[in-house]
Order: sequence, then structure tokens, then C-alpha cells
Amino acid sequence: MSQSKSDASATDTTATPSYVESSIIMATVRVVSPFVFTYGLFVMFHGADSAGGGFQGGVIVATVMLMLGIAFGIDPLREWVGESTLVGVIVGGVAAFLAVAVGTVALGGSFLDYHALPIHHASKYGIETVELFIGVIVAGTITGLFFAIDAGKEGDDE
Repeated sequence: MSQSKSDASATDTTATPSYVESSIIMATVRVVSPFVFTYGLFVMFHGADSAGGGFQGGVIVATVMLMLGIAFGIDPLREWVGESTLVGVIVGGVAAFLAVAVGTVALGGSFLDYHALPIHHASKYGIETVELFIGVIVAGTITGLFFAIDAGKEGDDE
């Protein structure tokens, strides 16, 4: 009786692990992550006045999640963040963006007409708020894609 190649690989328990612990990488990520996260927020909030914005800041914030996944393992990160929490963050970002956008219409302006908001410097603060929500959506989406790519690594394409 001969075993096929797929049967032999299914019973092989000496497969290489997808995560290897490195104290250097873990220590570096612990030190660098807060600064990268802060820089991502800076880029989000200053997108109205300079280069950057919600998309770029969201990508930078998402790299913090990717660094944590690479340093400490994707499965512990997935358990810590939780996929339902990630979906909630994305849906919350979309809902908040739409609340600001439709809120300007409800206040008598056009869609995303920040001058309809009853606050001082409405355009500046309105744009920064929208950029923040866009960043939340992008960071959540990229983190979700990271989890999805990891989940598909064990699938068979045969």
C-alpha cells in the first residue's frame, strides 16, 4: 500500500511553523509601535493642511497592526483584536463618516458642506473629522485583509 503525496503531507507533523519568536523583533516593535501609531494620527489630522490624509494615515496605523502580528504572531493578534471588533470598527467608521456627511445636508447645506456645521472653523474641523473616519476605515480594512491572507495560507488550491 502506497500513500499518495497529499496523504503523506497531511500526516507530516514536522512542518515549519509560520511564526518564529525573535526577542529582537519583539523589543523593536514594542519601542517603535507607539511612534508609528502617533505618526499615523498626525498624518490623518494634518491631511487638510499638508500632504497626507485619511488614507495615508490609515495605512500607517494599519502597519502597527501588521508589525504586532509579525512580532508576536498573527493568531494572538487576531484573538486580541477579534474579527467582530474589526468589523465593528470599519462599520463605525463608515457610519460616522456618513453621519457627518448627511448631517451637513440636514443642517441645510450640501453633502459634506462643512460651512453648514454650527462650529467655528467648521471647514477645518469637518475635514479633519472626515479624514479621521477615513483613516479608521482604511486601517480596519487593511488589518482585515492581513487576517484574511493569513487565514488562507492553509487552504488547498488543488
